[in-house]
Amino acid sequence: MLLLISPDSVEEAVDCAKAAEYLDIVDVKKPDEGSLGANFPWVIREIREAVPAGKPVSATVGDVPYKPGTVAQAALGAVVSGATYIKVGLYGCTTPDQGIEVMRAVVRAVKDYRPEALVVASGYADAHRIGCVNPLALPDIAARSGADAAMLDTAIKDGSRLFDHVPPDVCAEFVGLAHASGLLAALAGSVKQADLATLTRIGTDIVGVRGAVCEGGDRNAGRIQPHLVAAFRAEMDRHARELAAGVTIVG
Repeated sequence: MLLLISPDSVEEAVDCAKAAEYLDIVDVKKPDEGSLGANFPWVIREIREAVPAGKPVSATVGDVPYKPGTVAQAALGAVVSGATYIKVGLYGCTTPDQGIEVMRAVVRAVKDYRPEALVVASGYADAHRIGCVNPLALPDIAARSGADAAMLDTAIKDGSRLFDHVPPDVCAEFVGLAHASGLLAALAGSVKQADLATLTRIGTDIVGVRGAVCEGGDRNAGRIQPHLVAAFRAEMDRHARELAAGVTIVG
């Protein structure tokens, strides 16, 4: 399981660089513009320069509307700015067909420029609260559009968490659908260390966190702390070892 950490500034990216050995992907977003809020192109460039060259940078394109052309241009801007994982939050798509149309445009825009870049179709565990496409439709949307991964996050950051909206058995179904289509499966949404046993057991490929590695557990007011990144990674590795050994962990 890969660990994706989301700094919201160049300063926090420098903190991530201090903990680079413990994380796998540095994710650029702008939380005050939404769950998958897009940051500025120059911030993506600066963060790309701040973290080790061998460490992938991902960038969110935003909680996007159903406007394939607009979103495709935004995605191209992200990859030109140095991101190699491009995440698209299908906030304004109410049907799978709309999601596929948006993601096909993104895939073409990104892959024409950088074929090796990875495109992530992102949906929301709390889709019922905002009226967007069903979470379990995301793997099919990603597969049919030529994307590389399907992801779930939470749209409304009010303290509710991934498993509050999509219980572990449904998350396991999401992961299974993604894997059946040859996709990576990514899960996020106020994930805590206590969730790692379940996330590991169901075969999650990428786990995305922010609040869990911020001072005071506060994704907005707190700042990412390298020692918390290290502690989170240590717990991930513990669960991975135990799973490989066939031992069940509680908590």
